[in-house]
Amino acid sequence: MDLSELKKVVEEVEMVDGHTHNIVSLDSSFPFLGGFFEAHHAHSFTHTHVVQSLCLKKNLKDIAELYGCENSLRGIEEYRKVNGLEAISSTCFKAAKISAILIDDGLRFDKQHGIEWHKAFLPFVGRILRIESLAETILENEITCLKSVAYRSGLKINPNVSKIEAEEGLTETLLASKPVRVTNKNFIDYIFTQSLEVAQEFDLPMQIHTCFGDKDLDMGLSNPFHLRDVLEEKRFSKCRIVLLHASYPFSKEASYLASAYSQVYLDFGVALPKLSVHEMTTSIKQLLEFAPINKLMFSTDGYAFPETYYLGAKKSREVIFSVLRDSCIDGDLDIHEAIQAAKDIFAENSIRLYKLKLPVKSFGSTNTMSSTPTKTNIELSGITLVRVIWVDLAGQQRCRVVPSPHFQNVVQRNGVSLPVLLMGNPSFGVPILENSGLTAVGQVRLVPDLSTRRIIPWETREEMVLADMCLKPGEPWEYCPREALRRVSKILKEEFNFVMNAGFEIEFYLLKSVLREGKEEWVPIDSTSYGSTSSYDAVSPIFQEIVSALHSLNIAVEQVHAETGKGQFEVVLGYGPCTISADNIVYARETIKSIARKHGLLATFMPKYSMKQPGSGSHVHVSLFQDGKNVFMGSSAYGMSKAGQEFLAGVLSHLPRLLAFLAPNPNSYDRLQCNTWKGGYQCWGRENKYVALRAASPPGFPDGMVSNFEINAFDGCANPHIGLAAILAAGIDGLRKHLSLPNPVDTDPSSFGQEVKRLPKSLLESVAALNEDNVIMTNVFGVKLLVAIKAIRKAEVEFYSNHKDAYKQLIYYY
Repeated sequence: MDLSELKKVVEEVEMVDGHTHNIVSLDSSFPFLGGFFEAHHAHSFTHTHVVQSLCLKKNLKDIAELYGCENSLRGIEEYRKVNGLEAISSTCFKAAKISAILIDDGLRFDKQHGIEWHKAFLPFVGRILRIESLAETILENEITCLKSVAYRSGLKINPNVSKIEAEEGLTETLLASKPVRVTNKNFIDYIFTQSLEVAQEFDLPMQIHTCFGDKDLDMGLSNPFHLRDVLEEKRFSKCRIVLLHASYPFSKEASYLASAYSQVYLDFGVALPKLSVHEMTTSIKQLLEFAPINKLMFSTDGYAFPETYYLGAKKSREVIFSVLRDSCIDGDLDIHEAIQAAKDIFAENSIRLYKLKLPVKSFGSTNTMSSTPTKTNIELSGITLVRVIWVDLAGQQRCRVVPSPHFQNVVQRNGVSLPVLLMGNPSFGVPILENSGLTAVGQVRLVPDLSTRRIIPWETREEMVLADMCLKPGEPWEYCPREALRRVSKILKEEFNFVMNAGFEIEFYLLKSVLREGKEEWVPIDSTSYGSTSSYDAVSPIFQEIVSALHSLNIAVEQVHAETGKGQFEVVLGYGPCTISADNIVYARETIKSIARKHGLLATFMPKYSMKQPGSGSHVHVSLFQDGKNVFMGSSAYGMSKAGQEFLAGVLSHLPRLLAFLAPNPNSYDRLQCNTWKGGYQCWGRENKYVALRAASPPGFPDGMVSNFEINAFDGCANPHIGLAAILAAGIDGLRKHLSLPNPVDTDPSSFGQEVKRLPKSLLESVAALNEDNVIMTNVFGVKLLVAIKAIRKAEVEFYSNHKDAYKQLIYYY
């Protein structure tokens, strides 16, 4: 039985999350551990006991895997702090593939964000009115928020409670101490029945909390069977009632009610992901034992932290697939019925019940969620323009700028159009159409990745956001660099359970403008040498701004120093998952260039700004992680694990053809010369600056252990996503073939003569090497993208061969 289509639908369908709560600020007093337990008070969390729960252990592992960080509470909390709430919220919602949420804002947390805040991350956000909270706030004379949590006094609700009994209950409530908490049964029953009448009149569903909850709950009275008096009451026969949270542990009872009463529907939030896998699966199977499939609805019951939304969605997909798979195997459903069941449970049942105007289709479809445009917190903060940024195949950073209202209402969901031919731009600016496969016919869309949305530190009236290149929202274009890196990262994860981490060292020159014989020239800002204190001191105010700006963009900076060249500097960025590091270097380049320009200077990442000065690279350090731990290290003679050696061997074997991606401009090869510490030979060594691949043992690691390796050929003309994807592909080839490393080179390799192979001396040679054996790269990038890359590289070679001084213009482009 082929279940692949069912699995694809379950994994990709866009979800409508029918019951959630507000997310809180990072500085909220509500502890992060509270996202994994029912106790909602800080004093309820005893760290010693909490960390031993299966719930916490499995959820932390899933979150660490999503973030690519250390698999520990400390590691995740540090990641949250460094990256910021907006970034992690976008990451979680995007990974969860949730397109709409309904928020019950009656569950109050310290420093919780309002409903408007959530609209910055999702196409549709609706509100659920919690009737008891409405009553409490009215009684406190503070009308701020409004569902039913009638379980507080038990679900055996009296549908005929009198007004006099309710008034007596109100008096008792008012005489109790504040803040007001409505617990009097007669008063709750009266509020509930009156709300049912209102809900029925306006054709609104009523959600009822059934299952475990607050510590003062009498579980015996939370069985939904107690609702039969209400369900039998003719006054409420047309009021649609949703039993929340799978009614756990009374899932079978809830299933029976949904089968016996036409007005009863089921929601399975909170049962997932707080139970064991076995118990989650059992609960869903019990719900489907009697209840019609079109009455079962998904929700995460996400609250306080965006990670709870992600976990709820992830576990729901896994469990629903397991349940529907078993149903197919048992013969209860055929594949097509199971596929429709998945779509109904995850989205369409909620759309029908709540009458949402959301034509949800599978993730990656042409669909965009329709909703009434609303202002977000970002728009209200004074943002006027948004820069939608992409990096072309020649490594140049480009943008389209749109007004903020248009971005909010249209672009963030639908993207902005871009002619396909613009992806064929070489460094000299004229699109390459011949032999590139990119023509003047057709448009693609630049679809913003909201997880990368940032306020621009040097121009706070504007934002910037990185874009995915799509044929339509959710359907990647085969030429999209960011998608290429995601695709090969997924291969590494699925085949080997590894994540490639990367960190960049960015070298650049700071140049000032001078007039010579009436012509403008750009010359180094100073003439000092490596590590000069006076050199740094002269530009300290600039670097104060650069470092501060990078930190505000959630980009860690580990070091800044003057480099060997006159006016040359280096900024060392923190390491992280390669997909994030590639995004970070794009923003780092923007930041450095823009702040330098603000000070009347020109920053250039050009590989060889002057033939009389050292070149500039974007050295990248690469390592392998598994479950948040560095697994590149090992106890072998080389200080590397077996996987680390095989990965490095793969990169080494493919290095000649990798240069077509890492050093993509003819000017790159003016930098990659022998005896310049730039690695002109195909070899590796330990802490050897002469070699192309340097195995590194930085401070803080055990002696002899190699934590990562450095590729110094990577330069400022390279598209970072394409470059890292190529490195990753080469490493995967090494893992698959179990390649072995040759002996390390511990001296200048030029002294070895023919024993060590010379790397390509020009871009033409590196493209020739790519043509010799490009099976691996073709599999990773696809035929069309690889054809375009090679066409652009050949055009670069031809142009700069015919225009000897044209390279001098590269200071403006990179």
